[in-house]
Amino acid sequence: MESRFQTLQRELQTEVAAFQQLQQGVQQNHRLRQQSLQQQHENEMVLQELALLAEDANVYKMIGPVLVRQDTLEARANVGKRLEFIAGELKRLDTQLQQLEERQGKKQAQLVRMQQELQGAQQQQQQQQAAAVGAA
Repeated sequence: MESRFQTLQRELQTEVAAFQQLQQGVQQNHRLRQQSLQQQHENEMVLQELALLAEDANVYKMIGPVLVRQDTLEARANVGKRLEFIAGELKRLDTQLQQLEERQGKKQAQLVRMQQELQGAQQQQQQQQAAAVGAA
């Protein structure tokens, strides 16, 4: 028969694993956010360079191993759309990060409560063992 202490210990291990998964989710979110910020910065630089060009300037876009000529206005529009997409992605990642951090905070509080409960059960188990040894 499993003691209360063993049950709590098993439950705590399960919750610690869930907490670690949340931590990994937060780390992954940070990596994706960093990538998106880098892409945003690169696209802003491209847009600045395109703004310096005359309307009839030759602009080429790499598609696979081939450079394809592209209209300057079309190139600016494409970069602008990419920047809009990246901004939306950053907003989504920020919302997701906030949710993950809230869940992580709740899980951390739950782990603290469970650890305290486990310590109480451990003390109770030790007292019962000491009483059994004293009675024998």
